[in-house]
Order: sequence, then structure tokens, then C-alpha cells
Amino acid sequence: MAGYVVVGSQWGDEGKGKIVDLLGTHMDMVVRFQGGNNAGHTVVVNGKTVILHLLPSGILNKDALCVIGPGVVVNPFVLFEEIDKLQAQGFDCSNVRVSDRAHLLMPYHKYIDELEEIDAGAGKIGTTKNGIGPCYADKYNRIGMRVCDLKDWDVFKEKLKVILAKKNRQIVNLYNGTPFDYEEVLAQFEAIRPRLLPMIIDAVDKVNKALDAGKNVLFEGAQANMLDINYGTYPYVTSSSPTAAGVCEGAGVSPKKLDRIIGIAKAYSTRVGEGPFVTELNDEIGEKLRKSGNEYGATTGRPRRCGWLDLPVVKQAVTINGMTDLAITKIDILSGYDTLPVCVGYKIGDTVYDTVPALISDIEKAVPVYKEFPGWKEDISECRTYEELPKECRDYVEFIQEYCGVRICLVSVGPDRKSNIVLNPLI
Repeated sequence: MAGYVVVGSQWGDEGKGKIVDLLGTHMDMVVRFQGGNNAGHTVVVNGKTVILHLLPSGILNKDALCVIGPGVVVNPFVLFEEIDKLQAQGFDCSNVRVSDRAHLLMPYHKYIDELEEIDAGAGKIGTTKNGIGPCYADKYNRIGMRVCDLKDWDVFKEKLKVILAKKNRQIVNLYNGTPFDYEEVLAQFEAIRPRLLPMIIDAVDKVNKALDAGKNVLFEGAQANMLDINYGTYPYVTSSSPTAAGVCEGAGVSPKKLDRIIGIAKAYSTRVGEGPFVTELNDEIGEKLRKSGNEYGATTGRPRRCGWLDLPVVKQAVTINGMTDLAITKIDILSGYDTLPVCVGYKIGDTVYDTVPALISDIEKAVPVYKEFPGWKEDISECRTYEELPKECRDYVEFIQEYCGVRICLVSVGPDRKSNIVLNPLI
């Protein structure tokens, strides 16, 4: 039995999809355990860029069963758009399965998300407006629609009628929006139902039997630790738990079955949307990082906010997730700088902290405490062994390992599958 978990250690966009794809070639099953189509995972295979939103990144391994787990909120229309696009590119998507317990992201969720962001004005959270938050809210309010509801069409029709009436009252009375027509929404689902039904499985049973049979199973989430609903920069967070603990809840497995927890950290910091960002660079250096790192959201296309590496953030993720390994991505983007500042603490008033405060106003007041490292001028994108990297680059990596107290298993020097330097074997 080998349960692998890949989690982001910052605000997302660390390159999880790249590592999942790399691991996926050795997996029997890849399970997406939370989130929805609000995140984008970019994978480059043989020079071809593939952007995934809802499908597990392991979809590129035709021999692995790809499971969308109970903790995911599923927009079935987006799911089929993504499958159709991949199949047009020559990928086989016959290995996709959807948990019967996953919640359906409905058309009204997306619309309400848009209306709420408009209504919030300057206080907006900066969501992707894909309906993720409203769908999770309905889940916990116990008025959600689940994938299994589609199995009994009479049940689905009745539930939709009751819930849509409530949602239309909210849309009209609270936001002065346009209500949904019941028959139109019903017809949309009736059209896709025959295609979705054969994909529905009892994912809890399927995943646990695979683990118990000694299969390699990889658990993949979206977003990252600092966007976790409990531990992130609340309220500028996602609506689920993209942590290793979220695997147990979102896939229905015991923590005893998780053998290796691999964190991913970008060699600098980025975040999308609103919220505090201690090491953010609102200058030409930040713009240079954005351009050289192609830091634009895979889902929305929004420019990402860029800054120096924030190690208190990464260290907190290591602690919360119990990481056994840490992979460093995009270190090639740091070539060409004279010095590389790394944040090792937050100064708030007269006190320096090496942990991330819960209070947003404390984070907003925090002044980063930097330790400076000499940079390197060489292009390292063609390096394939650790020894080929400049000493300054190796010093940078080794300090991250020392500060965070977790071994570095991999250093990525480019977007392609081949651009990985493995320090400790992943499999």
C-alpha cells in the first residue's frame, strides 16, 4: 500500500500539476479530493501545454484510474468541456470516474458568486466567480444537490424545484438579479445525464480497496495551505481544505493510509486575488518575476501578484501537513539577480514572528525580515543534476531545507517533464 499526497505550501500555482503528472506515470489511481474548477493545473508534456481545471492531472496517464472524489464540487458542464478538449488533443479520457457523494455545482451557484462579488464592492474576496463558495455553502447548509441524485430522476426533479425556488428568491430579492427558469435548468441536466451516469462510482469503496490491495494511489488537491478555509488568510481563502488532512475528509480514507506527503513550493511567492501578501513586490522586480515566470492565472488569466520567497508561510505548511518531502519549482526564474532576499520572519511592532498570524490586520502591518543570498547569473534550465547547479543556487535550496526542517526531494528548473532534478526518489 502506498498513499501519496501532493499539496501546495503557499497560495496555489506552485506547480502541483507538474509534480502530480510526474508521479502519475507510476500510479494506479489518481484522486482529486477537494475544490472545483476554480483552479488551473498547467502541465507541459513534450512541449505541449495542457491546462486542467477539474480533472486530476493524472489524466495524462491512460493507465491510471482518475477519480473525482466526494470532497470535490463538480460542474458537470465544465467537466465535459474539459474532457472533450483533451480528447480533441488526442488524450484518452475513458478512465475518469466521479464520486456519487460529490456535490453538483449548479448554474445558480456561479451566478450567485458573481452577484456576491459585485455586491461586496471594495470588500470583495477576489474569487474566480465559478460558484465554488456558494456550492460549498449549500453543502454545509444541507441543501446541496449531489451526483447520486441524478440516478433517480424523480428525486432530482423534486429537489431542484424546491432548491431553485429558494435560490430565485435570493437572486431577485437580495441582489435584484434575473431568476432561473426551472424547465431550462432541468433540460440542461437531462441532456448530460446519460453521459454522466456511467461514470458515477462509490469512490470511497473503490479508493480504499485499491490502497488495501497495495496499489499506488495519488491524492491531488487544488489551491494550497494559505488558502485553506481553516488555516489560510481568512476570509481571503477557498471554501475547502486543500491540506493533507483534507484528503481524509475529501476522499474518505484513513490518515494511516497516507505514506508520503509531498509539499510543493515555488522558489518565490505569488498569489491571485485579494488578501495580505507580506513579501509582495509592487515594483519593476515584481513585474520582472511576473513576466519571466509567466505568472498569469491558468483559470482566469489574471496577473498574479509576485514577491520574494516567504519561508514562514512554507514552514507553517510543512507543520500543518506533516510533509515528508518538499519540491521546489521555478527556481530557474531566479537566475540573473545580484541578490535574492528570503523572508525569514515578520516584524509586527517590536516583535519578530516566524509564524503566520491569524489576524489579517497583523499580517497587513507585518514588515518582512529578510536574509539575503547572493544570486547567480547562469541559465540553469538545462541542468539535469544537482551538482550542475551553481553553488549559490544550491545554497538557496539548502537554506530552505534547513529553515523548514523537511528534506528537498526535487528541484524543477523548467516546465517540461524532463526539467526536474530529483534529490530523493519520489517513488
